[in-house]
Amino acid sequence: MTGDTQAYADELFPSDYASWRYCIQVKCGLALTPEYIQARIAILGDAQHEESRRFAGLYGEPWRERVLGWFQRAAAEA
Repeated sequence: MTGDTQAYADELFPSDYASWRYCIQVKCGLALTPEYIQARIAILGDAQHEESRRFAGLYGEPWRERVLGWFQRAAAEA
């Protein structure tokens, strides 16, 4: 691993969209399928959803909003 991917591999939390994609796809081994993306948007987009509230409780509301934005960008690119 070299360049950006090594930096992404070393991060505990993604620093930007490319790092987030790396985290989801490489570190977590998840496929960013349209179905998965839409499911996450539905949950994170509903601030009252239990899972969304739990996420915000663990990482903060600004982080929930940032991750939601990254899922929305991934949806636009799909």
